[in-house]
Amino acid sequence: MATAKQIVLPIVVLAAGIGTFAVLASMKKPPQEKPVVDNTPVVAVDIIDKDPMTFTVNSYGIVNAKYETELVSQVSGEIVYLSDAFVRGGLVKKGQILAKIDPSDYEAALIDAKATVASAKATLVQEKAYGKVAAEEWKRIENGTPTELSLRKPQLAQEVARLNSSEAGLKRATRNLERTVIKAPYDALIESRHIGLGSYVSTGTQLGKLLSTEKAEIRLPLPDKEIRYLDNKGLGAQVIVSGNFAGEQKTWRGQIVRSEGVIDNRSRMTYLVAEVIDPYGLRDNKQPLRYGSYITASIHGSQAQNVTTIARHLVVNDRVAIMTPENTLAFRTVDILRQQGTQVVIGEGLEDGMRLITSALDYPIEGMKLALASDKQEPAEDEAVVQQLAMEDKE
Repeated sequence: MATAKQIVLPIVVLAAGIGTFAVLASMKKPPQEKPVVDNTPVVAVDIIDKDPMTFTVNSYGIVNAKYETELVSQVSGEIVYLSDAFVRGGLVKKGQILAKIDPSDYEAALIDAKATVASAKATLVQEKAYGKVAAEEWKRIENGTPTELSLRKPQLAQEVARLNSSEAGLKRATRNLERTVIKAPYDALIESRHIGLGSYVSTGTQLGKLLSTEKAEIRLPLPDKEIRYLDNKGLGAQVIVSGNFAGEQKTWRGQIVRSEGVIDNRSRMTYLVAEVIDPYGLRDNKQPLRYGSYITASIHGSQAQNVTTIARHLVVNDRVAIMTPENTLAFRTVDILRQQGTQVVIGEGLEDGMRLITSALDYPIEGMKLALASDKQEPAEDEAVVQQLAMEDKE
């Protein structure tokens, strides 16, 4: 039989526990409600702006002279004169004297040829007179028939031939004397000189090499697929030539004048030839485009209307992602006209004002809701203002 103490004591302990729990429960703060989280993907966009575009095709090459000439001696003799300009790197004008060969023997040959011509002319005059005399004598003979020999016609023909031969010899002697003076055939840059003062040269001896300064040519290799971006296959197209001069980037203007018409067996490239007028700037004192320079060339190509350029990685399977006016995701099939490095030129498929999505989407589903970063920032700013006002009221 339990005593009263045994019954009351557990009740007291239980009541104390309940009271303590009630006190602690009354001191505990209620859990704060969590704000609703907006999981709408935030994207970055670019506004499409379509404009006309002129395509350019890039290439490279080495500058060369359009005309190169090996100066060769046409007569033999000793070099008795050399021009100061006839040195490597010298600039000379058309007709300028570069060197002279001893003309003594050729002057004597010319005098001899002139004497031979004079003698032949005198003999011809004498023979013509003999022929007239013979003809007059045969007129007095009534029953005789003159022959060509009796009229001295063969002798006259022989003297005419002798005069022609002597005149040819005179021309040869005159030409040989002229060839003792070596002249520049055109405005040129001296690339090399192989003779010195007092040197003896014979017919065929190389004297030096000249490079024309009137026009420069540059062979520009192009992949066959790039030709389609040029009007008239590039013929007549303007070219901007760029290169370094004294450590600075310089540009010159040129024009495509021809195509070599074949594909190179090794590089599988088509070669267009660009021409630059007055590369050394001798007429207008412009920056010289030196022969042997390595240059890059930008060829003006065809023009396209209403195109836009976007990053290449944004196009997947010929489709791009856009943000519709309702702020949803949509895909558009586009027509790629050309790839330019990390960019592609788009013709059809995009319109002015469209919002092109430029940021990555983890799980893109057409029609999914999207948001812009600017849209997300406005509510945050409003909430910050509300919190600030609440803190001011408490103070």
